[in-house]
Amino acid sequence: MIAHLFNAPLEESETAVGVGTVGSSEAIMLAGLAFKRNWQNKMKAAGKPYHKPNIVTGANVQVCWEKFARYFEVELKEVKLREGYYVMDPVKAVEMVDENTICVAAILGSTLNGEFEDVKLLNDLLVEKNKETGWDTPIHVDAASGGFIAPFLYPDLEWDFRLPLVKSINVSGHKYGLVYAGIGWVIWRTKADLPEELIFHINYLGSDQPTFTLNFSKGSSQIIAQYYQLIRLGYEGYRNIMENCQGNAMVLKEGLERTGKFNIVSKDNGVPLVAFSLKDSSRHNEFEVSDMLRRFGWIVPAYTMPPDAQHITVLRVVIREDFSRTLAERLVIDIEKVLHELNTLPARVEAKLSLIAAEETSDNGYQTGVVKKSAIEVQREITAAWKKFVLDKKKTNGVC
Repeated sequence: MIAHLFNAPLEESETAVGVGTVGSSEAIMLAGLAFKRNWQNKMKAAGKPYHKPNIVTGANVQVCWEKFARYFEVELKEVKLREGYYVMDPVKAVEMVDENTICVAAILGSTLNGEFEDVKLLNDLLVEKNKETGWDTPIHVDAASGGFIAPFLYPDLEWDFRLPLVKSINVSGHKYGLVYAGIGWVIWRTKADLPEELIFHINYLGSDQPTFTLNFSKGSSQIIAQYYQLIRLGYEGYRNIMENCQGNAMVLKEGLERTGKFNIVSKDNGVPLVAFSLKDSSRHNEFEVSDMLRRFGWIVPAYTMPPDAQHITVLRVVIREDFSRTLAERLVIDIEKVLHELNTLPARVEAKLSLIAAEETSDNGYQTGVVKKSAIEVQREITAAWKKFVLDKKKTNGVC
């Protein structure tokens, strides 16, 4: 069912194969192993060295790709990001490809800002390079977040097995597959793309059973839940849910834009999420906003972008099925409250008074001691008043 969703060939001569995993991390490990083994077999057959494989990704990949590279001894070649462009540049990615590249990994739904990478352009550029060099470098699509979104919101977008170089795709059932945590999937275009030598066959469960997973024992509840959701909701049901999520993401985005205090980093087309950063970070930063939002019951992560955009900090809100329009509007209101509180915190006032004191001192050097003492006294009074306010608020159970 998932292979059909990703437009895999289902003819008798060219049948897609796949496996259920514990999330997309295991799925990526398995896909990477298949690419590595195929590349090694090809290099051995050609009598060439096969000890230094590499994989090309963007610097925005999830940490599981770094785990795969480190655990299975594959060099990770990352395309650096830049301000305003927070996904892998297909042109730069293809430039980094060499004879030892086992695959190029594209992301359909970046963890950082939800953006879809241009898999179609990557495929076209790689086709040309393969023709020029005689290589056959393939593509893997990490669709952990976007695999259950694109088929329903953007059915005409070419990112999947419609592209000839896409050999495998992973997706997380516990993200937008609408299943509780612990289920992922990896699909290979054909049986030939998954080396038979990686598959184990056992019969001590009553019949021949092929297995290709990093672990053996795991529950079947998530697989049953995924099957249930697919047959219960169907194409129309998933599409309605994804459209609703996207609509609520737009409500949140527009609400943040109306405040005039944020830059929107995410794109309208992609995973239903809103990533944003402060326009003015001189008074407070994104980490402080994230910390203060916890007091209102919100967990909104703040993080820095990877190289070479590490000077950019963003906040991210992921819109799921149960995140209603009412919640989106309430979050905007709470963010405005947080900004107001941060602007009036004693620490902020103290910093401003210190700046005033410094300016006055520079104009009236002979009054340095007087000005400094006056500023400190005011700071102490403000701090004492703030502590009293917090204490009174606790005594009245938050009513003030």
